[in-house]
Amino acid sequence: MPQLIASVEGVEIKHVYLQKDRTTLGRKPDNDIVFDNLVVSGHHCVFELKGLADVYIEDLHSTNGTYVNGKMVLRQRLHDGEVISIGNFRIQYLSASERPSTFSETAAMKFDAAGHPARLPHAVFQVLNGSSEGLEMPVVKAVTTFGKPGVSVVAVSHRRDGYYVARLDGDTKPVLNGTPIGEVAVMLTNNDVLELAGTRMLFLLKE
Repeated sequence: MPQLIASVEGVEIKHVYLQKDRTTLGRKPDNDIVFDNLVVSGHHCVFELKGLADVYIEDLHSTNGTYVNGKMVLRQRLHDGEVISIGNFRIQYLSASERPSTFSETAAMKFDAAGHPARLPHAVFQVLNGSSEGLEMPVVKAVTTFGKPGVSVVAVSHRRDGYYVARLDGDTKPVLNGTPIGEVAVMLTNNDVLELAGTRMLFLLKE
């Protein structure tokens, strides 16, 4: 069965089997695949299943375009292993149900003494200045975005071994503990201070 495996910064965030004739992707909640990010249009693209295994991708007049193997496409048939790019999202298309080996780069899952997967502490950002001082914003998704679109936006990834932050958008570079950060994800530790366009936020891990 054809499938899609979506990732951000090498971290898998969604795994979808294409079972319907039409599977839509976009920012709005009525899509089959929802990416809540401003780089994604409300209704961005659609995957059409023809027969048992032929899948076509069609861009739905999106603002930022849909790319397959780095080339913008309007509509075309997908081939096994091809990678779709939408902003910072990468979606690998597989024509069969086997999982790819290329997503094994993420850290191995940690286990506790009883052999159960170890649970990461709950994470929040606490605003340190401005009118929202004291506000706590939880990190609950696999990838959560913070900041002002067009000014400074970061993506915080919840990985198996911890939390990572990377620059996503904007002209103003985010700063972590006084050091500017780029598009390469940096691991967050307890009490790190992240600054986004003048807003300072304290990263806290809570059991």
